[in-house]
Amino acid sequence: MMGKEELEMKNDMGETAFSIATINESRKMVEDMVEKNSNLLTLKNRYGAIPVVVASLFSAKEMVRYLYQITPKEILNPETEDRSGATLLTSLIADGIFGIKISNRELEGEKISKGELRRDLESNTMQHQRPSDVRGSLMNFIWKLTKRFEFKHIHDAKLQHDQAVELLKCIFKEIPKLSNQQLETIGLDKAIYDAIKHGMFEFIDEIIELHPEIIWRKDKKGRTLFANAIVLRQEKIFNHVFRLGEKQRITLLRHDIFRNNFLHLAAKLSPPSRLDHISGAALQMQRELQWFEELRRILPPKFEEELNENNRTPASLFSHEHKELMKEGEKWMKNNAASCMVVATLISAVMFTSAFTVPGGIDEKTGSPIFLRSNAFLVFVIANSLSLFSSSTSVLVFLGVLTSHYAEKDFLQSLPAKSILGLFTLFFSIVTMMVAFGSAIFITLQERLAWVSIPVIILSTVPIAFFTLLQFPLLIEMLVSTYCCRIFDIPQTKLK
Repeated sequence: MMGKEELEMKNDMGETAFSIATINESRKMVEDMVEKNSNLLTLKNRYGAIPVVVASLFSAKEMVRYLYQITPKEILNPETEDRSGATLLTSLIADGIFGIKISNRELEGEKISKGELRRDLESNTMQHQRPSDVRGSLMNFIWKLTKRFEFKHIHDAKLQHDQAVELLKCIFKEIPKLSNQQLETIGLDKAIYDAIKHGMFEFIDEIIELHPEIIWRKDKKGRTLFANAIVLRQEKIFNHVFRLGEKQRITLLRHDIFRNNFLHLAAKLSPPSRLDHISGAALQMQRELQWFEELRRILPPKFEEELNENNRTPASLFSHEHKELMKEGEKWMKNNAASCMVVATLISAVMFTSAFTVPGGIDEKTGSPIFLRSNAFLVFVIANSLSLFSSSTSVLVFLGVLTSHYAEKDFLQSLPAKSILGLFTLFFSIVTMMVAFGSAIFITLQERLAWVSIPVIILSTVPIAFFTLLQFPLLIEMLVSTYCCRIFDIPQTKLK
């Protein structure tokens, strides 16, 4: 067994046996070493990190929780010159290890355990309906069932989220105590920018609620958080501007150091991280136009004529920034239209031919179809006609897409609307074609092998399923982005 002094010896990497045990989360070994030499808790490695910090840097979460309880709090005190406390806090936040001195009650000296936080969360979850009524009992049952099965990670994620918000509030309460120079040193502007970039609207919610004056703060480019929300295309964050009331006007009339107004910022190309969430260059172009048009509606008309330092109006800047995206959108739209047009043409040709070669043939004496009085034949005729008409419509619509002028404004409504109509009629023609095929098989085999038509009809749904899986999501996305989606939640009133 190693002696008390031997436990403090370091290897070539500057680590003690105790530090290595904490990294490997060897709980029993760590406990034995601490019992023999408590000085190990404050012994730093060659990089100046104490064991609890080392464990946090290696994401040893349970070991961090244990070591934090027994590490002398003096060495973690932020008022001392030792940086261990700040390093530990930074590492815990990076690894998402919350619940350690996270609540206001503990910061004020009253200890709160993870179990208490968990009970608080359960209480908050169930507070809407108590078990005194039927609905409350049902919710209580669902909660217990959720905890019993494999949904614990959802509960833990919610707990972690609430703890992170509590920590955020604690940090924001310190902001008024700092000067502008200190705020720049700690990187407040960078933190706000990163929060906007990643869509962390709760971060922005909290800082605006606790410090409303933050909406006037400008970064090195002279941009407020609302200006950055436009540049980074974060509509949930920009929606805060509609809650400002009388302050809304002066907030929107700001310019950055490049003399860009808010409409200039909307004219800039979105970051790739935002465009990648949208399918196809044409829909990406549509989204860019929607942002530009929505802001044009709420900003003063004079903004449309203002020049930035490059002598560009917002409209001119938009055309310049989106030149390549517009070309890609045109290429994407034409390729999609050409592919769908080929399919629709084939369906139209087959349906036109089958209209004159009906199943069962023609009665030579009367010239009428043999199965004219059959219900299945009526289904065949109706389905064949609908398929022919819808596929022909699809061909003409996609032809209109191919011959479009592809101006900027066309990507906003005209081209997406044509594509929606073309895809819908193509989908409908495939469905009705399969119905016509199934009824023709049934008519042909009903006298002798009627049972064979059942699996054949079932198999005929496979093409419909494939089209639904491959093309229907695109159709739905186009419908939502063109007719059901608005950038901002609150009705706009134009500033004058």
